[in-house]
Amino acid sequence: MTSKAQVHKQEIIQALVNTRQTILDEVSALSKADRERLFLGTWSIKDLLAHLAGWDFTNAEAVGSVLAGKVPSFYEYRDYDWQTYNAMLVKKYKKNSFRELLVVVKNSQKKLIETLQSIAPEDFNTDFGVRFRGYKVTIQRLLESEEKDEQIHYKQITDFFKVTE
Repeated sequence: MTSKAQVHKQEIIQALVNTRQTILDEVSALSKADRERLFLGTWSIKDLLAHLAGWDFTNAEAVGSVLAGKVPSFYEYRDYDWQTYNAMLVKKYKKNSFRELLVVVKNSQKKLIETLQSIAPEDFNTDFGVRFRGYKVTIQRLLESEEKDEQIHYKQITDFFKVTE
């Protein structure tokens, strides 16, 4: 019998997978020039993909911290819109080759999903006592934030490239 927590866990994971695939489908259809063009402040599509990969690796690590009752280490970089941390992620994960970058982005999500699959469903929204500036940090909240961020980025991609076509 499938529990409510199990179903919810799978829904969260599936939302992450679906949103990412939608983004990858969209950016793969763009020309090489469009992938290089700045569209989001100082970011190109390649910068955005590096950002996504970085947050996958970040959240895979953060899950372990939350389970251990500790604030994930990335919170030490908290500033407006995570600008400092995002810049570090882009620098670390960006590749010159779009194909190479796609491999990184797919592997980063695969690692995150494997990490999530190893966690008990009831631990997804368990309060392990982790707080950051009064905000309760749970695995579910981390994942919902990532999925929401990716939905926003998908809209930014489609809005920009439809307007400029």
